[in-house]
Amino acid sequence: MTASTANSTASPIRYPDVSSQRAMTVRGWWLVVLNFLIPGSAQVLAGNRKLGRFGLYFTFAMWIMAIIGLVIYLIWPQVIFSIATNPIPLGAVQVVLLAYAILWVILTLDTLRLVRLVRVGTRARPALALFSVLLLVVASGGAAAGAYYANVAQSGLNAVFSAQAAAEPPIDGRYNILLLGGDAGPDRDGMRPDSMTVVSIEADTGRATMIGVPRNLEQVPIVEGSPLIGSDYAPDGSYDCGSDCQISFLYPRVMAFDPDMYPNAEAEGSNSGVEATKDAIEGALGITIQYYVMIDMQGFSDLIDALGGVDINVTEALPMGGDEDGNEIEGWIWPGEQHMNGYTALWYARSRHTTSDYDRMQRQGELQTAILQQFQPVNVLTKFQGIVQAGTQVVQTDIPQSTLSYFIDLALKTKDLPIDRIDLTPPLIDPEDPDWDTVRSTVSNALVLSTATNDAG
Repeated sequence: MTASTANSTASPIRYPDVSSQRAMTVRGWWLVVLNFLIPGSAQVLAGNRKLGRFGLYFTFAMWIMAIIGLVIYLIWPQVIFSIATNPIPLGAVQVVLLAYAILWVILTLDTLRLVRLVRVGTRARPALALFSVLLLVVASGGAAAGAYYANVAQSGLNAVFSAQAAAEPPIDGRYNILLLGGDAGPDRDGMRPDSMTVVSIEADTGRATMIGVPRNLEQVPIVEGSPLIGSDYAPDGSYDCGSDCQISFLYPRVMAFDPDMYPNAEAEGSNSGVEATKDAIEGALGITIQYYVMIDMQGFSDLIDALGGVDINVTEALPMGGDEDGNEIEGWIWPGEQHMNGYTALWYARSRHTTSDYDRMQRQGELQTAILQQFQPVNVLTKFQGIVQAGTQVVQTDIPQSTLSYFIDLALKTKDLPIDRIDLTPPLIDPEDPDWDTVRSTVSNALVLSTATNDAG
């Protein structure tokens, strides 16, 4: 056979024509976009229909759940809050999102197989592949991130809120929550609540009144039925142990010497020091306290940093650190509008040497209000992990998990209403020799006025 004969019988090399490449390129873009918008549709149109139908069923189920969730949120948001604050539904959400993330990876890789990159236009190949990867990251990565945040929330809820504590009903239409700012500084033995505030919230409207209790309050009457009465702490019904019987010393003393005085406290998410303090404040104010929240001031700055800082109008220069003689001051907080990070806000709450304890109480109240204002939905979602991590480090409470959805709903109402505040300080109250009738009537009148104002509004 001659060379010319061999050449005449060999099969010619065939190249895809331009129109075929263009059609495959258009087809490829359509399949990739359809896979992103309606996962499973690409397989139904051009591939494994069984896999495609499974993807479509899963996608439609997710869409239906999302639409139902949105409708429920608009009509009855507390149901959604219940899901978001209950570890069991959160676990289910985590599983579903992980499954969706894995399914999207499978469908995307199968879609790239169906696209047949070798048959699309040469210039379109890298763009089409890159676009597919970006959509995969957005979709599958978003679902995986959602599953991760669900796990973070689940862990945070279990770490902070009690699953065993029983829900308490409102009393006289109100929930009274004791906020304790605990300070376990290096110069102190154990924890001592330096900041004590009762937040009284109307159960129906969310209107809140904050009652500042001085840490140096003395001769405090104890509520009836307390195990403190008749003990060395309150032999005659009032906290009276000689010198240094300020109310802030009750917590560390009970924890140090009688940690088992309230045997059911630990099972209910509390401890004997907290329960003793609650009994004293209930007796002093003439109200019932259903729950407490303790914030460790050492970790207080982490929570504020996680929220992105707080805005405070500073009225006078305040030293950060130092002693009464002005030695070893680390810096100053100057008057004016300030956006404070956690470190500065902590010193704003602690600084005392150039002002009084009562001024400090007022500043702590300002910070509490400012922090509440920072709990915006967008802010919480974008900084969710940091907020949860900070919360598990600094917050202790006996608020049950079962009531979280209700209190979130209530907090959203509170945030949009004016917050009233009274401080039981001089000249109204002499902490060393309080007139308890004046204390109780002041508290009662403030709560009645808050309710009347809200009704009139």
